[in-house]
Amino acid sequence: MTDDPVSGYVERAPVVVVEPGRARSPRRHLALLGVALVVGALGLAVVSGIRARSAADATLRQTTAQAAVAVVTVVSPKPGAPTQEILLPGTTQAFTDAPIFARTSGYVKGWYFDIGAHVKQGQLLAEIESPEVDQQLLQARADLETARANLRQAQITADRWQELLRTDSVSRQETDQAVSTFNATKATVDSNVANVRRLEQLQGFEKIYAPFDGVITARNVDIGVLINAGASAPAQEMFHMAAIQRLRVFVAVPELYSRAARPGSSATLTLEEFPGRPFHGTLVRTANAIDLASRTLNVEVDVDNAGGELLPGSYVFVHLALPKQIASVTVPASTLLFRAEGLHVAVVRDGQAQLVPVTIGRDDGAVVEIRSGLQPTDQVIVGPSDSLTSGTHVRIAGTPAAVAR
Repeated sequence: MTDDPVSGYVERAPVVVVEPGRARSPRRHLALLGVALVVGALGLAVVSGIRARSAADATLRQTTAQAAVAVVTVVSPKPGAPTQEILLPGTTQAFTDAPIFARTSGYVKGWYFDIGAHVKQGQLLAEIESPEVDQQLLQARADLETARANLRQAQITADRWQELLRTDSVSRQETDQAVSTFNATKATVDSNVANVRRLEQLQGFEKIYAPFDGVITARNVDIGVLINAGASAPAQEMFHMAAIQRLRVFVAVPELYSRAARPGSSATLTLEEFPGRPFHGTLVRTANAIDLASRTLNVEVDVDNAGGELLPGSYVFVHLALPKQIASVTVPASTLLFRAEGLHVAVVRDGQAQLVPVTIGRDDGAVVEIRSGLQPTDQVIVGPSDSLTSGTHVRIAGTPAAVAR
């Protein structure tokens, strides 16, 4: 309202009548807007939570899937040099090796060769003094002479009774008794002759002779030692002899290389005490059968040793040439898996482990030769688990993990 001082007119402002409901509408709109904002915020929070949880679940599933895949280390087989020969250990043995025992009891009277002595067949090694055998022999000879005298008397009596029987001067029964006495006396003589021969042989055993040409490797007696050759006491070895003019070596050849063991083929022997000097031998025979326990073929190699340089019992390496070259690869020994089905290795193919049967050749300890079953391009797992099976998913160490889908 405005007052005019001249005219005295008072101007009043128009009166606006506002309905009660319309006066509260802006506040209502604001309230509704606030509620909408709160509901939107809650919905956005719920959606964000669901998305975060889904992402966490996906990450957990991916992590679990990656953890379930075993991480392995692999190596590639190395091509090995073609095998032209195999090297096998062996021990030299004397061609003939025998202990020398006594066949009669007594005291050692003397010995004439010591260890290392080279003797010829028939040479006297030692003598045994056995007075009991000597006295028994004298008694047996006396008994033999007595039996022979009785035999002569029995023969004369039998002949006489047979002549008298022709003239019927004696009875046939008496004649038969005389003939029987003669035959019994003759058998007694034969028994005494056999006893004398037995004692003569025992007396002959008082002298110990070399049974073959060789060297004395052991002497276990001395003068005055009692030798008991009876069955009730353990036998005592007097000497030990070995023929070393030729030596033999028994070698266990693996079944894989059994074709290299051909009788008549040449073989080379090397010893550590003779570096750079080979000895030539000959493969003379094989067992013609594979040993089921070791899967090897027993082979004998003979080598001449006229100079006596090689000693029995020496450790040697025998070189056997193979008929042809054999290609192979080598892998660490830690890659091998021993299963009931045989020897296997695990290789990685298309992200999975596959068990491959293999055949090994030479075993150098840390490295083994694989003759069949592997290629140089294969990826072989090092130190595989005993529970590893074909088809197991694996990941090679150093490669990124696959993204789970």
